[in-house]
Amino acid sequence: MSEKGLNNFFEEYLKKEPLFINKSVLQSAYTPDEIPHRDDQIKQIANILAPALRVERPSNIFIYGKTGTGKTVCVRHTTKKLEQVAKQNNVNLKIVYLNCKLSKVADTEYRLIAQLAREFGKEIPSTGLPTSEVYSIFYKAIDTEKNVILIILDEIDQLVSRTSDEILYNLTRINSELKNSQIAIIGISNDLVFADNLDPRVKSSLSEEELVFPPYNALQIQDILKKRSSKAFKEGVLETGVIEKCAAYAAKDHGDARRALELLRVAGELAERSGETNIEVNYLDMAEEKIEKDRVIDTIKTQPHQFKATLYAALTLDKGKKSTLFTGDLYEVYKEICAKTGLRSLTQRRVSDIIAEFDMLGLINAKVISKGRYGRTREINMAIPQSIEPKIKEILVKDLGL
Repeated sequence: MSEKGLNNFFEEYLKKEPLFINKSVLQSAYTPDEIPHRDDQIKQIANILAPALRVERPSNIFIYGKTGTGKTVCVRHTTKKLEQVAKQNNVNLKIVYLNCKLSKVADTEYRLIAQLAREFGKEIPSTGLPTSEVYSIFYKAIDTEKNVILIILDEIDQLVSRTSDEILYNLTRINSELKNSQIAIIGISNDLVFADNLDPRVKSSLSEEELVFPPYNALQIQDILKKRSSKAFKEGVLETGVIEKCAAYAAKDHGDARRALELLRVAGELAERSGETNIEVNYLDMAEEKIEKDRVIDTIKTQPHQFKATLYAALTLDKGKKSTLFTGDLYEVYKEICAKTGLRSLTQRRVSDIIAEFDMLGLINAKVISKGRYGRTREINMAIPQSIEPKIKEILVKDLGL
């Protein structure tokens, strides 16, 4: 498009009537003033954290439930109100929120403690200091006066999978090193069995209080969507049946309200791009397809090089679509890719583990079959939509330097 054509496009865009009045209401970072269908959970969190207002250390809390059940939004809503009351009453309370899924924040113990120290005004280099020294800087930064610190570790299971549960033990033991301040930890996880796999001493320290968030049902999701959409869209732009179908999609997805909100937002964006004045039900189907494609691409982009090499081997073998793939065949192609890219090739057993992880991520379907006295192998079928295979291959080729 020429410069003039682009200018005309943007000028015309500004003349169009938008469908949204406040798109941020449908985004995951938004914290509403009222959270429907979670009164009991909010009350429990508030009861546990209230002692912080008397400068007493509250119990550590471990909160778990499936994605989109309101865990993060309830914690942020409650701690925001707690912080406001503390400020009004001159109570020393500091709340730190960290998303452990962000690699630059929580992929090593060093980075996590460095980030916590930065929250208290300390400049810590991204690498270079002994971890013990970073802990020492953090202790000194927080222990200057009597106060209570709440550390919210969202997706705490990601932190443990990247480091180990030793970091949680160290965090829960910090209070024994402090003279003035006290720390409480709020851990949030989508993994319902995460706590069961922790070292018993870590589990007893971390899970002083446990809360389980149940999934929303279709009617509850409808109610959430109605409340949010009334703030997000202009009146009358949502056609009849859109909210109901959107809620049904999400209820089928284990009561994931976050996904329902995302679906509604993307449907609105697609309708707006098409120049529509209303959002029809068919835009939900288009939004569902787009979100799934984006999810697959984002998942692949964030995988380590060994994962990418294994996936590229599977895609290379799958090119003919004539026969089912097996672990042994894939492993041979994987080794060739490693040789070309300078990667150290893993054992076949480890590659088999990676294939199992891809199965869990929904990128492939892998079925273990017995070959009698020759052992077991995995029968592999690709589950990536064919429409995005070229895009994924392009990403893998670029990232692997092929």
